[in-house]
This record gives sequence, structure tokens and C-alpha cells, in this order.
Amino acid sequence: MLLLGACLASDLLVPNSLLTPPLLLAAGISVAVCHWGVPRLRALKLGQVIRSEGPQAHHSKAGTPTMGGLLVVPVGVLVGGLISPEDPRLLGVAALTLASMVIGAIDDWRSLTRRTNTGLSPRGKLLLQAAAALLFLLWAGLGGWLGGAEAGDVALPLGWVLPLGLLIWPLGLFVVLAESNATNLTDGLDGLAAGCGAIVFSGLGLQLMLRGHEGDPVLAAFCTAMGGCWLGFLAFNHNPARVFMGDTGSLAMGSALAAVGLLSNSLWPLLLMGGVFLAESLSVILQVWVFKATKNPATGEGRRLFRMAPLHHHFELGGLSEVAVVNRFWLTSLLLVVVGLLLLP
Repeated sequence: MLLLGACLASDLLVPNSLLTPPLLLAAGISVAVCHWGVPRLRALKLGQVIRSEGPQAHHSKAGTPTMGGLLVVPVGVLVGGLISPEDPRLLGVAALTLASMVIGAIDDWRSLTRRTNTGLSPRGKLLLQAAAALLFLLWAGLGGWLGGAEAGDVALPLGWVLPLGLLIWPLGLFVVLAESNATNLTDGLDGLAAGCGAIVFSGLGLQLMLRGHEGDPVLAAFCTAMGGCWLGFLAFNHNPARVFMGDTGSLAMGSALAAVGLLSNSLWPLLLMGGVFLAESLSVILQVWVFKATKNPATGEGRRLFRMAPLHHHFELGGLSEVAVVNRFWLTSLLLVVVGLLLLP
């Protein structure tokens, strides 16, 4: 309701704002598609394989249908694209989002057919993601859509600008890979990634309309369409989840966020509003680094900074219920979106 109210307020008060219709349309279609599609996923026996080293409480989730991203990601892309089909930027955003969905689907499918929690090799998945990201960056570069008024400029808080020039290309590649894998790591509890994704997409849409210069109504509407599709998905993904998004959904979610951030010069708002995704990713990096740095050669054991990574498992093993962890992470995302909007130039 908070997201809907914020979008309604923007549409009433900000010229050219059209955030509510794509939010509601994508949410409604996603609910309908999931109502039809989830039983089909179950009939196809696309049941999630739970990793053995995860929390013991999660083993009861084995067999829950996965690859739910196939049901809702195309809905968000289609609704967002139809808002302004003549804008060529949407083709690049849609292509990267759908390509990431396909990469995630291949990864999920290999996991399911092998009956393990590992699909594509880490290197193979990263190479496919990098190839999709580079094609997107080439498209955006040829269109002159990377950076602000000057190609390669990155907007920072308080009106500062970081002139990167050609360095925007490696930064863009890093952003796509980092964001898609961060959302992938966040997808570990019922409703966690979907809820945070809906909040961050809606927050990005709002900041695109509120930042002045008539905003960017096209990409803003695309954001709320993507936010709406994940809101609809939550009707089936909240605890206890009846379907999981899988890598199919989580990789697509992160790639779409990165694409919008790059094309709208909103990397700083994305970093701040997506702080939960950043924290989840950093927790894994720090956990691995500390373990390797303190590893005893004789025993092969090292210290662990967290009870378990990603970060949501740390809190879960600390005694919080799954629902409590998810609610706190959603609230954190909401607060970060508010801070991001308050820091608009």
C-alpha cells in the first residue's frame, strides 16, 4: 500500500508522471499468470533442490516449484515496454533483462535435471552474463545513453559529477554483474528478494520523476512495471512460498535494475536504495575472505565472520524467524529508498 500511495502521489503532483497504471497492471497480470502457471510448474516437477549446507529449517522447502521468474519477468518487461514502445532505450533494457532470465533458466534447469543445487559452473555463468552485459553496453554506447549530459559522467550526491569517460564501460560491466549476482544471493528466504525488488524498483521510478528536468517518465514507468510484477509474484512467494523465482527471476531482476541505473545515470540512487542487495553480496565476500585469511593449513578450518552467509542466514541462525528477517529487510529497503529520495539534488 505504501508503494501504491507513493506512486499515486507522484502521478497527481508531478507533471508527466505515470507510475500507478503500470504498477497495478503488471501486478494484476502477474497474479493471474502465477495462478495459472504455478500448478503447471508443479506438474512439470520443477521442484527446488535445497543445498545441504544451508539452514536445516529450509530442507522442508525441497520440492517447491522454482523457475517462477519465467512467469512474471516477461510480464514486467511487456507492460513496461508498452508504456512507450517508441523509446529505443527500452529495447536494450528488455533485451538484457530477458537474456539474464534465459541464463538463469539454463542454470536452474541444469540444477533440476542433475538434482543438485549447482547448475552452470560459476565461470560459465559469469561468461554468459558478461557477454549479455557487453552487448547491452555496446547498444547503449552507440545510442549515446551511457552517462549524463557528457558521455561517461556519473552523477553523485550533492550535485557532484564523476567524469569517467571511457571508464564508464568497465564500470557498466561491473554494475551489471554485481547487481545481478547480488539479487541472486538475496533470493534465499520466502518473499525476501521479491519484496526488496518491488521496493527498489518503485523507489528508482519515483526518483526518476522527482529529480527535476521533467524526470524520465519512460524508464520510471518501466521501473514500476517491474516492481508491480514482483508485487504480484509475492502473492505466491510470501511465507510459506508456493513458488520460488529461481536464478531465472533473480538474475533478471538485478540486470534490469543495473540497466535502468546505467541508462538513467542513477547508479548512486541504485547503490543506496539497493543497500540490502549490497549488504548480502558483501557478507558473502567478507565471509570467504576471512575464512581464507584465517584458514589453518593443518585442519583446513578458518574463522567465520557471520554464522552463515548470505547475511539473511546470519540473522536466521541468530534466532529470528524467517518472516521476521524478511520483514526487517523489507523495512530496511523502504528506509533506504526514503533516504535516497531525500538526497535528490
